[in-house]
Amino acid sequence: MHTSLLKNTIEQLFANGKGILAMDESTPTCDKRFLAHGIPQTFEMRRNYRQLIATTPGLNESIGGAILYDETIKQQTNNGIPIATELLNAGIIPGIKVDMGSKALAGFPNEMITEGLDGLRERLADYKNLGARFAKWRAVITIGDGIPTKTCIEANVQALARYAALCQESGLVPIVEPEVLMEGTHSMQRCYEVTEQTLKGLFEKLYQYRVDLQGIILKPNMVLAGKESGEKKSIDEVAEATVKCFLSAVPATVPAIAFLSGGQSPQQAAQHLNAINKSYKDHLPWNVGFSFARAIQQPCLEAWKGLDANVETAQKLLYHRAKLSALAHRGAYKFSMETNGL
Repeated sequence: MHTSLLKNTIEQLFANGKGILAMDESTPTCDKRFLAHGIPQTFEMRRNYRQLIATTPGLNESIGGAILYDETIKQQTNNGIPIATELLNAGIIPGIKVDMGSKALAGFPNEMITEGLDGLRERLADYKNLGARFAKWRAVITIGDGIPTKTCIEANVQALARYAALCQESGLVPIVEPEVLMEGTHSMQRCYEVTEQTLKGLFEKLYQYRVDLQGIILKPNMVLAGKESGEKKSIDEVAEATVKCFLSAVPATVPAIAFLSGGQSPQQAAQHLNAINKSYKDHLPWNVGFSFARAIQQPCLEAWKGLDANVETAQKLLYHRAKLSALAHRGAYKFSMETNGL
């Protein structure tokens, strides 16, 4: 077991309030976002965008690690430097998304199972040789009429546990991501119940598969009402419910929780993370940080529009958004920083 190596990597990822940038959008997801902004959906445009992110000046002040996609970890910058190496040279640890996406769970309408365990041991070895030091696997749990079923949760947490064990065997830190989706009309209370059930099932399976909890990162959703519920909760109510849920379900031996943004706006994600750390940081056993994708990238992508002339402006927006996320990690974010600078 590579316990000391794993713990050292986790410490570096979250040092000084830093967090993880999720830039691991699959090709279909990346193309969908490009289409929405009128950007050509090509291999070269995706490379240009990822190069823009990896070469953003000062990004390492707020970002300790970046999750890459299979295509990205094999791409190079204009100077012929692998993007993973570019990040590492900037003081940002490269990681890799290793699941093969969510597919319909046979026999269970409207529920999903994440695939990608076949051949994973060999792929992890290849990614490690390409510079990755941590990995990510995302499970998707949907709340709806009669779902999630116990079977869906069990199938997904078992896959997460098998993936995590293989990562640790390979010397890679597993980011374990059980995402209870925001989409739906469910209440915050229902999200709380499903999140708690999922997390408890997850840690039972991690224990069964002999995963070292000191060498994982948990990447969960916050406890939020469904987007279509019409239910309005304050920032402090979200923070309180989230903290209560996690204290009931997540062992203290887990070193770090890196919240996903899950469709929240950049401002909402920062406000909620900040409230958790500002009000509860001294009472929590884990380092509570972030692993945001759209909540850091969105303003940058909107400004870039696929044009070289916009790269500098886009990078400044990416830098600013990452800085705000890091401040929220420390409980030092203020909404006024959105427009008035830092």
